Amino acid sequence: MKIVYSDKHASHDPQTFIVRGVKQRSAEQPKRATQLLAAARGAGHEIVSPKSFGVAPAAAVHTPEYIDFLQIAAREWAKLPGAGPEVVPNVHPARAHASYPKAMAGRAGWHQVDMACPIGPGTWDAALASSEVAATAADLVLAGERQAYALCRPPGHHAYADMAGGFCFLNNTGIAAQHLRSKHARVAVFDVDVHHGNGTQGIFYERDDVLTVSIHADPSVYYPYFWGHAHERGAGPGEGFNFNLPLPLGSPDAPWLAAGDKALACIHEFAPTALVVALGLDASESDPLQGLKVTGAGFHAMAGKIALLGLPTVLVQEGGYLSDDLGRNLVQFLAGFR
Repeated sequence: MKIVYSDKHASHDPQTFIVRGVKQRSAEQPKRATQLLAAARGAGHEIVSPKSFGVAPAAAVHTPEYIDFLQIAAREWAKLPGAGPEVVPNVHPARAHASYPKAMAGRAGWHQVDMACPIGPGTWDAALASSEVAATAADLVLAGERQAYALCRPPGHHAYADMAGGFCFLNNTGIAAQHLRSKHARVAVFDVDVHHGNGTQGIFYERDDVLTVSIHADPSVYYPYFWGHAHERGAGPGEGFNFNLPLPLGSPDAPWLAAGDKALACIHEFAPTALVVALGLDASESDPLQGLKVTGAGFHAMAGKIALLGLPTVLVQEGGYLSDDLGRNLVQFLAGFR
């Protein structure tokens, strides 16, 4: 399988992650990508560089105001008196009857939904390169590859059209799906990350041409908390085209795979002609975030089930954090998919 990768991801090295009021190093570290790359290369997969698309693929799913903010945030933040090294807002509007602010501190609060997505001097370059990785993998599939894997970092599925969150800035999964829409009338997104793909859901929530399906740890007790519940089914033309399957914390292989069967039945009924898999390896039993307890064998089995759909497929790397099993789980998934 062709693996699309850019080393520009390393320019984003977030240092700020506020957990229960405590500042710590972010779990979303550059070593994640290099560990995944080494595992994929060791398994014999072909590594290719992304095309230079610029901002166009991201602009297809994100607002102009948001893209402008991401481009200038670090530079303008550094001009503020007493500013820290990363853009971390201290105010978040509820947005009900709110007006878009001019001040950078206000714009940061508007566009950064939580304190897990600090913006540093290299964040925009890394996020843009990550979006180009996703678009290139989609291009490979459009050109005839049956599948391609986008080794994206930073991840993307928590990013809304105009909000960053949960380590994510540009929604790579959404970008890949929208890119596939250039030739495919119906595209499905299947998110297997331990966290609900709330940003992807939000982007396509009122559309009937992209089905969004997610299996994840129960958001009533796990990030992203406010989205990802079973009653969220889409709105307007998109009603009935969003499907969430939350699982109890700590669920092992069997219920995860059973939820996968339900998700795949929903995708089959939708009858898409292309598929995007938001590949979160943080559902692993050894992942430091400890939401679910999926084994390497579970990832292998899920990949085999997805492959049976027989669809041209873009695999987009989402979560999955540093552990001894991270690379092995990727290799298991890719082997099962083939």
